[in-house]
Order: sequence, then C-alpha cells, then structure tokens
Amino acid sequence: MAADARTTAAAYTVRPLDPSTWDAFEELCASSDGYPSGCWCNGMHAEGLTREAAANRERKRRRVLDGTTHAALVFDGAGGGDQDRCVGWCQYGPADEIVHIKNRRRYDQTQDGPPPDWRIGCNYVRAGHRRQGVATTALRGALDLIAAAGGGRVEGYPEPAGTVPAGFLFHGALSTFEQAGFTRDRRIGKHRWVVTRTVWPAAPAI
Repeated sequence: MAADARTTAAAYTVRPLDPSTWDAFEELCASSDGYPSGCWCNGMHAEGLTREAAANRERKRRRVLDGTTHAALVFDGAGGGDQDRCVGWCQYGPADEIVHIKNRRRYDQTQDGPPPDWRIGCNYVRAGHRRQGVATTALRGALDLIAAAGGGRVEGYPEPAGTVPAGFLFHGALSTFEQAGFTRDRRIGKHRWVVTRTVWPAAPAI
C-alpha cells in the first residue's frame, strides 16, 4: 500500500501532513478554543511559538509548503463529506526538526550517545474522539512514514495515562508507545519517559 494513504483499523485513514491535507489540518487546529488553535503544533520547532495564533498558523503553513514539518494525520472515514475529517495527528521529524522537548535539561544531562534519527513530538486527538484508537493509529502511521523515509532510531517522550488529563497528554501515553514496540530508556521528569525503538526501512514497492 502506498506510503501516503493507508487504511487502518476502525475505518481510519492515515495521510501525511502536506499541502494536499493542509485544509483538514487547519480545520482541526481551528476547531479548538485553546490548544491546538494557538499553537498549531509549532512548539517543538526551533523557532517556537509567538503569542498570536495567526502568526503560529502562518509559521506552520510555511513549513508545510517547505516540507520541513512532518505529521501523520488520522482521518475518520474513507468517504467524503463530513465523515472525512482529520481527528488527530502524530507529529514526528528528524532530531533537528523536533528540538524543544519538555524536561530538556534533564534529557541533555542523561543523554548518552548521539541524538536519535527521528523524534515523535505531539500526539493530539480531537475532543470527542479520544479513547477510540486515534492516537494509536496516528503513532503507527508515523512509524510507517518513517519506515518509508528510510527508518532509523526513533525516540518518544510519553507519560503514563492518568498522570495528566487526557486533553493534556500531548506527547502520548506510555502504554500506546509500548504497544507499538517502544522500550523505556530513562525517566526525565516525574512521569515523563524517553522511549526508543528502531524502525527498519520499508521494503521497496514491487
């Protein structure tokens, strides 16, 4: 199946964030009165955030056009109309694209060896769609896209579900990562873990 559109369980479809999916990503960001409408998933990029949602939107749009931001977007339903909405995403990218990590000071103090090839950033699910497999689908979709891009060592920074409200579990749940084959490397906060796994390159299409 092509790397840019894959059907998953529960009739979800995963597509990469790119100019063709920008409108759906924009609708999801703008649908929230708080996060992520003000952030637009810019917080982990080097330039960080401004105080203006419109400026953050423009920063993200420029990165999408330049191909310097990555995310696996989850769509609810493979058909058209209202069902084909973006209901969540998993941000990922090379280490120099995902640079702002919570508990970064402790992360750097405990780092042993080179940075990972890839990092998992934000894992966001639309309100009303949580606990329905969206986050799991998004994470696995991101790993598929990483495999299609050549694979490598991947890090995530989740917390155990229940330590923070579901709407603020922006880095994903620890159990979701472990179910996707990640192992615990070290703890860098009261509840936050560095988890790792290796993703092998996808086999070339025949």
